[in-house]
Amino acid sequence: MAITDIRAFAHLSENDIEALGHELDQIRTDIENSLGQSDADYIRRVIRVQRGLEVSARLLLFGGRYRVARIAGTVILAAAKVIEMMELGHNISHGQWDWMNDPEIHSTQWEWDFIGPSAQWKRAHNYIHHTYTNVYGKDEDLGFVVSRMTRDEPWRPIHLLQPVTNLLLAASFELAIAVHDLALERQLLGIPRGQLRSKPNTEFARKLARQVCKDFLLFPALSGRRFRHTLTANALALLLRNLWSYLVIMCGHFPDGAEKFTAEQLEDETPGHWYLRQLLGSANFHAGPTLGLLSGNLCYQIEHHLFPDLPSNRYPEIAERVRALCDKYDLPYTTGWLPAQFWLTYRTACKLALPDWLLRHTSHDATETRSERKFHGISLTPDGLTIQEPTDRITGARQGLRAALALTERSRQRTNQQRGRWLRRQRS
Repeated sequence: MAITDIRAFAHLSENDIEALGHELDQIRTDIENSLGQSDADYIRRVIRVQRGLEVSARLLLFGGRYRVARIAGTVILAAAKVIEMMELGHNISHGQWDWMNDPEIHSTQWEWDFIGPSAQWKRAHNYIHHTYTNVYGKDEDLGFVVSRMTRDEPWRPIHLLQPVTNLLLAASFELAIAVHDLALERQLLGIPRGQLRSKPNTEFARKLARQVCKDFLLFPALSGRRFRHTLTANALALLLRNLWSYLVIMCGHFPDGAEKFTAEQLEDETPGHWYLRQLLGSANFHAGPTLGLLSGNLCYQIEHHLFPDLPSNRYPEIAERVRALCDKYDLPYTTGWLPAQFWLTYRTACKLALPDWLLRHTSHDATETRSERKFHGISLTPDGLTIQEPTDRITGARQGLRAALALTERSRQRTNQQRGRWLRRQRS
């Protein structure tokens, strides 16, 4: 179902995969050697912008008498919370700015404006998710437990509700992530769920109380007679942040082309295989500078999964080199417009709400779940041969996964045409 042999799926030799790994290592080295003042200025500038937006929003909400001021304050507050979560909290907690040795902007010190404690999120996200990206049975972010996003997950009747539960997940995304991280923290430490006074539960409860008091009691109380308006604005800003972060995260992991893997793939996995798995298991979406900032530069999710601890402002230049490597090794570089990527993601959630026997494609050859077995028994060239040579005899171009996928699609179209002609002859 999911990929068990990444080498066979990618149509690359072991030497190709190791060479790809070395070239990606070189990108890391080049970026690390070029980090300097401009990068430090960037993150400090983002912090100033984010804090300025939040102060402006609070002033509008505290002092604005008219509805337009409250609306503007709500939107600006949502933008401030989005930037704090995506570009600051997420990326600083990845250690992207630890090289600066600035105690304020360091992964060990930064506590973000989020229900869950940063330490719990870092262990669940930085270690488990980024180590085992899209590996079924290892990466708990693969559907956040409540969603079926690969056919490897056995279908249950509860999955029929997925089209609705995914919308509920989007609205409560912050809480869902925090509870998910807490459960993994207890699991890692071997703490039973019923042990209510455990350290993870206590840390979570303290952070939850602090966030609830700040957003739903303190700031509304400071606004005096406008308590209700400020409370509503805070709730709407948090809702907008939840919806936006859900959109960005889901579009980076679950559109067509973001592959899934089985635990077998982890056996004897080399750094080159790990790089290849990150590249094939992630997806980007098109974005300019503003959308890039609001998404924490996770519009470059491929580059983030390849280099999660490199500064996010360098992802655009890294992306150019990664795309060139994909061309060189004939690998797909999965990207698209944000609405299209979200449609593909939500379509998968709706499709996998159904049991497999109601779905058209096989479990090895579907857009959301495919493996190296999709190429078995399919003629990839007009003469019925599969790709056996690393380069095309005529053009000299490398033949990798992109060539295999293109030839497979042509073979399917040819088969459908032949079936159509046969049906027409039967009718006549």
